[in-house]
Amino acid sequence: MAEVKRLDKFISECFELSRSVIGKEVRARHVLVNGEIVRDPATKVSVGDLVQLNDLEVEVFDKLYFMVNKPKGCVCANDDANYPIVFSYIEEYGIHSCHCVGRLDLDTTGLILITNDGQWSHRIASPKHHFGKVYEVTLAVPIDEQQIKKLENGILLNGEKKETAPAGVTVKDPLHIELNIFEGKYHQVKRMIAAVGNEVLELNRISIGDLKLDPNLEPGEYRFLTEEEIGMF
Repeated sequence: MAEVKRLDKFISECFELSRSVIGKEVRARHVLVNGEIVRDPATKVSVGDLVQLNDLEVEVFDKLYFMVNKPKGCVCANDDANYPIVFSYIEEYGIHSCHCVGRLDLDTTGLILITNDGQWSHRIASPKHHFGKVYEVTLAVPIDEQQIKKLENGILLNGEKKETAPAGVTVKDPLHIELNIFEGKYHQVKRMIAAVGNEVLELNRISIGDLKLDPNLEPGEYRFLTEEEIGMF
């Protein structure tokens, strides 16, 4: 069954316009659906319908799913007074209605997912679903066996009441590891590494669950997820 939504709600999602402004545009006969002038802002539209507002034209969509290769220096927020936001890299209608699935720190790079599907993002973010997140970590000093064992066993971080879940550690070389964690505590990777007596110099997320960052995406680039990728969660 085709998804149905109100015309004014859809236009608001696309163009970040208020309902009152949209109502004025409709009354001025500036809004068309499938080539026909619309007189009621509450008109129902379905996925695949073509909506035209003045000289702007967009096909009605339902859910949006994006993969972004987040660069350094931007934040995973819908608005920020001090830093660029990751949404500014996505030039698609409807991005204003979306949110980040979790967050990456200002100086952390790599895979971030963006969607307007709240149930989907909740499944990914919830620890009970056990979607591991793998990070490439560049360390300040070579990692040793004792540090690896502590990470693999779980660590009680400062200010926490419960140890982290056991992490997976893959050593690429003494200064570079891949760390697979199953939670999303504040600055978790940096805090875990600090707790074992080391320091993170660079941090890059390369996968969430079975979904890997597309190697063809340069920092700041994005693409839509495929149906198969959406179905991984």
